[in-house]
Amino acid sequence: MMKAIIFDFDGTLANTLPICFDAFQHVFKEFDNKDLTSEDIKEMFGPSETGIIRKNLSNPNKEEAIEYFYEKYSEVHKSLVEINPEILELLNSVKEADTKIGIFTGKAKRSLDISLQAVDMEGLFDVIITGDDVINPKPHPEGLLKALSLLEVKNSEAIFIGDSDADIAAGVKANVFTIGVQWLPEYQTSTFSIEPNLIITSVKEFKSAFKVGVL
Repeated sequence: MMKAIIFDFDGTLANTLPICFDAFQHVFKEFDNKDLTSEDIKEMFGPSETGIIRKNLSNPNKEEAIEYFYEKYSEVHKSLVEINPEILELLNSVKEADTKIGIFTGKAKRSLDISLQAVDMEGLFDVIITGDDVINPKPHPEGLLKALSLLEVKNSEAIFIGDSDADIAAGVKANVFTIGVQWLPEYQTSTFSIEPNLIITSVKEFKSAFKVGVL
């Protein structure tokens, strides 16, 4: 039996990719006069939102752009992202089975806190590692290894669940069981270039596997 399950956030626990895309599109249009597609923005993923802006924005007013990002992110959250009862039930059922749960995300703590409150997930997790907590973002395993250390769980006793190639690469490098999920309306990777141990396309499928002890 696994002792801990660590989850990515965007596209894995909440359908927040649309608000990430929307907020970044507003920032780059406002400050660089650039029209970016969702795919353009996906190419930048890895660092936290603040890291993405500092690295990719040409305009020197980067701190102002970061504040504008959070303004837009908060503004559209309720209209674009609904609370997902199925995901909440999954998290609570895992906790009830005495399995520790955590988050390892590239998001900054500020945007994650906004989202956790909006989707009713505050206080659920035993450990949270954000993009602010690491030097090396995904696909580096630094954050995942940090989470396992804080949970006092061995690699062989943990699962990492994510929706992107970077998630799976981090999980493989950390030597944990990896699950690629495609169970929300928006997710990052339709075909994983690094094969996860398991691909799951519905929350129901995961719950069934967890219940019978496959995971």
